[in-house]
Amino acid sequence: MESSNLTLNKIGQHLLRRGETVSIAESVTSGSLQMAFSQIPQAEKFFKGGLTAYTLEEKVNLLNIDHSEAKSTNCVSRNISEQMAVNVAQLFNTEWGIATTGYATPVEESNGEIYAYYCISYKGTIVRSDKIELHPMTKAIDAQNYFVEYVVGCLRCEVKRDHLQMTF
Repeated sequence: MESSNLTLNKIGQHLLRRGETVSIAESVTSGSLQMAFSQIPQAEKFFKGGLTAYTLEEKVNLLNIDHSEAKSTNCVSRNISEQMAVNVAQLFNTEWGIATTGYATPVEESNGEIYAYYCISYKGTIVRSDKIELHPMTKAIDAQNYFVEYVVGCLRCEVKRDHLQMTF
């Protein structure tokens, strides 16, 4: 996570400058994104909080995820991550919402694969949503750390993009 510290600090500086806030909904990353954001200097000024929800019931109850879709996908799909990102931002009243869901270990439900869906929303609009795939021999902790670093890097790109659009 050393390489992402500088990136996280830059994200924090941008959010502070703009007076914007962020919230996070996690499943596969087990709170690691929230932990990373909590370490940024002055995080209390832009990081409002987050949720780690593993079960279908908690994703439906806390994040207002569509129950039938959650059941049919085991809560792991691009659309589920998009619902999580938009809804966590609504729940915490933040401009930015980040979400992750997926599998850090190869299990039957994932067809033996390791992957995550992530989504970044800004003011209720999906700005980035994709799937991250890893080799099935990747250790769970390494997969989770990779997912976190990848999403942080993507957020940095979106924060920069938004910032550049605002200066023209």
